Amino acid sequence: MTVEGKNRRKMTNDKTNLAALTTRFTRRHAIAGVTMAFGGLTFGSTKARAETTEEISHTAESIHQETVFKASRQRVYEALIDAKQFDKVIELSGVLKSMHLGDKRAQISREVGGAFALFGGYITGRHIELVPNERIVQAWRPGDWHPGIYSIARFELVEQSSGAKLVFDHTGFPKGLAESLASGWKEHYWEPLQKLLA
Repeated sequence: MTVEGKNRRKMTNDKTNLAALTTRFTRRHAIAGVTMAFGGLTFGSTKARAETTEEISHTAESIHQETVFKASRQRVYEALIDAKQFDKVIELSGVLKSMHLGDKRAQISREVGGAFALFGGYITGRHIELVPNERIVQAWRPGDWHPGIYSIARFELVEQSSGAKLVFDHTGFPKGLAESLASGWKEHYWEPLQKLLA
């Protein structure tokens, strides 16, 4: 075979090999395909997260109130968690007569997870956290809300030289109720509690 014949045969083999390389599926192709597939999933999940983020409310209402009582943290805590003392708060508020809620006595568990029923059973819920003389956190609801709807009421007691400061936060209630609830806390909790502890 001449040199020219060998070169022609080599060129044919190179062309055949080149064609084989371009049509043959390699590990490099597999890796690139998998990478592109996962990349697509990542973009898809980013879109899903963006849609979820848009569902977050940036306008949720909440209530923050601070009241100073001329009493110790222990005395304020007990007035909020002891059924007999809280009955006096309810009586001083006058709400049972004005709202015709009946005369059912307050029922307050002293255990985490325990239930409470106040104001003739109109306000109900459960204690989520109880730290004696420091903090009460409740799942709280009035009777006229849709079933299964609870808000979170958090009572934090801070020692002060003149007594105890109650830092109160209320969140998770239905939209549009902030004003009504805020005035209710003042009229039916803090003002009569001030009278009881004076």
